[in-house]
Amino acid sequence: MNAVMALKQHIKAQNSPMARFAWRAIQAVRGARMPMVRPLHGALYALHAGLRNLASQAMRALYWTPLFLSRCETPAPGLRLEGGMPFIAGPLRIRLGRDVRLSAASTLTARPSTRPQPLLDVGSNVDIGWQTTIAVGTRVVLGDNVRLAGRNFLAGYPGHPMDPAARAAGLACGEDQIGDIVLEDDVWLGTGVTVLAGVTIGRGTVVGAGSVVTKSLPSMVLAAGNPARAIRVLEV
Repeated sequence: MNAVMALKQHIKAQNSPMARFAWRAIQAVRGARMPMVRPLHGALYALHAGLRNLASQAMRALYWTPLFLSRCETPAPGLRLEGGMPFIAGPLRIRLGRDVRLSAASTLTARPSTRPQPLLDVGSNVDIGWQTTIAVGTRVVLGDNVRLAGRNFLAGYPGHPMDPAARAAGLACGEDQIGDIVLEDDVWLGTGVTVLAGVTIGRGTVVGAGSVVTKSLPSMVLAAGNPARAIRVLEV
């Protein structure tokens, strides 16, 4: 093994004609590729993409969607899982309305010690985007026509207590750290928005990318910042 490593270092150093030749040969092999013939490879790409899409649709219809619906309390007609099934952790109750679109690269969690069981209640025509996490401490409600962009975090519970000794002992977060999150109809959260426990966002409000919503927001405003605040009223 040492001899092989020494040979590699010698070739990389290119301190001799033989080493330089070997290095050029290695680079040529690494960069080798078949010439691209656009009609042929364009057709092959279209075939590849079509087969991949067909396989994905079959998996969604025959496997991922029935498995996910087994965790739901409602029939959720028109449910569309994008790319697979999201990760679900804890004793979460799930209710979905019509035509919900949910990315597979999302996480739905429930605080294990909450009684009754935490509830995720989603309305109709709702988008839950890529890498979004919904952590339900007590209840998270998404009204009709809500749009959650990528990497949103609805933090209904923090997961750890504030006391360092309790945290080190692995105890659950306290009852004073959890709460409902309610997004009323037509709310839109931009990319990377965090919403903390106890917050209600009023109907039609838009929250700008990267904002942290620590307190409730009124209806029909554009809000942004950390902490988020209303910037202007939206015209109907």
